[in-house]
Amino acid sequence: MSRPRRRGRDVHGVLLLDKPQGASSNDVLQKVKRLFQANRAGHTGALDPLATGMLPICLGEATKFSQYLLDADKRYRVIARLGKRTDTSDADGQIVQEREVNFTPAELAAALDRFRGETQQVPSMFSALKHQGRPLYEYARQGIEVAREARPIVVYELLFLRHEGDELELEIHCSKGTYIRTIIDDLGEVLGCGAHVSMLRRLAVSRYPVERMVTLAQLTELVADAERQSVPSSTLLDPLLLPMDSPAADFPVVNLLTSVASYFRQGQPVRAANAPFEGLVRVTEGEEQRFIGMGIIDDEGRVAPRRLVVEYPL
Repeated sequence: MSRPRRRGRDVHGVLLLDKPQGASSNDVLQKVKRLFQANRAGHTGALDPLATGMLPICLGEATKFSQYLLDADKRYRVIARLGKRTDTSDADGQIVQEREVNFTPAELAAALDRFRGETQQVPSMFSALKHQGRPLYEYARQGIEVAREARPIVVYELLFLRHEGDELELEIHCSKGTYIRTIIDDLGEVLGCGAHVSMLRRLAVSRYPVERMVTLAQLTELVADAERQSVPSSTLLDPLLLPMDSPAADFPVVNLLTSVASYFRQGQPVRAANAPFEGLVRVTEGEEQRFIGMGIIDDEGRVAPRRLVVEYPL
């Protein structure tokens, strides 16, 4: 039986989208997928509709390695509205409490310091974390409260930018799994006035270059330019993509001879002179060091396949 014919094209790489406010991460993912006419696409680390900024979108074979970006640290700029607490901890929610804003600069500095370094955070009910196969926000919308365990997070840097009236602006560099809305809500309780997120922008994911971010408007204009020039849209769009293995850029590289790589690609563990003693590795092949997948060092010191690339652009 023949496989169903795919409508799109095989395009592989990572696009750094500057997500607009008001759209869900899945909405913009589908728009990017259509603009690139890609067969496969997925995003890493969803942003709330309120939030803007860097949203890496993986196309084609890059979707296999998007999971490594979920473990990456991230940097945000956030404006907190003081004096009002909402049920979602952001401006999209309903106000549930209003209190006077009355704290000193010293009290603010002490409160901020409580959120730096290694801490424990209880995720918001309005998060995408799963409980019995359903995201927590579905329970929250039905008025159901689910018990959540505190999870360890790390705030590497928390910069105070300004405090004017009922607005507090911060920049936060944090580990995976950190909810900025929860930090702001908890901070508001420490200050005794309540707070919620009124603006959130993701500035960076891992070490991806900020200057490579593009907007949906820019992508749409490039497609229009390609039509005016009578060239395929891929001619103008594909140069925007970062390599498919960029989500795993922080892992050590093991380069295999072509003769050895053929066994690796068939799912067999292989020996490599330059392999580390343990952990995940990014595996390349030959003098061109073409990326062929992720491996893990097994108990015998061999490089065992973990995820393999099976398609390449022509």
